[in-house]
Order: sequence, then structure tokens, then C-alpha cells
Amino acid sequence: MMKFDHLSIPVSDVVRLRDWWVANLGLKVEFEVPDRRTVALQDGEGSAIFLQERATVDPSGTALWFQVDDVDATFAEWSAGGVIFAHGPQKNFWGYGPELVDPDGYVVRLWDRRSMQEK
Repeated sequence: MMKFDHLSIPVSDVVRLRDWWVANLGLKVEFEVPDRRTVALQDGEGSAIFLQERATVDPSGTALWFQVDDVDATFAEWSAGGVIFAHGPQKNFWGYGPELVDPDGYVVRLWDRRSMQEK
């Protein structure tokens, strides 16, 4: 058995990016290591994203996909709550869903199993 567990991405400001990922995606802070300017954020399924502050950040070509129960409902709920999307749910080269872009330029895509099959 093999299961993806952790991902580390460099960020320009760990506090600002932590706050964005928590407020916009609902990730939970698992732990922080202030002297290393690092925070671990956890999704609802046990995977973690480590945000590590670095002097140089180049997100070009990096995208993260998050599976949700219902793309359209999540988009409507999050939009009503003030989350700003780069675009709403639409057919894309990777399937169907909306995209967000974090303050450093990392692309975050949402998808669901039903929409991928139907749209």
C-alpha cells in the first residue's frame, strides 16, 4: 500500500499564506515551527501541506487539486463567504471545476467525482 501523505511548498510569508489557506480552503493548522518559519496544514483526510518560508518562491507550473463532495455547491458556498476565485466551475483541460490562486501564485483547483464524469 502506498498513500500520498505530505507536500512541502516554499512561500514568501508563512503567516500570510497560512492565513490564506486556512480562511479560503478551510485547512487546519496541524502544527507550527516558528524558528523554521514552517507551518503544517492538514486537509480533512489526513494529508498535510507544509508551508516553508523561503527567500525565493517560484510557483510557475505548480497546481494543487482538492476533491470536494460537490464542486458547484462548494463554489457557491465559498463565493458567498467571500472566497475570490480566478474563475468559477468550468470545463478545463484537467476536467471540470473552479480555480483559486494563492497570494504567491500557486493554483488551487477543486473537483468532484460526479462532475468529472458528467461534464
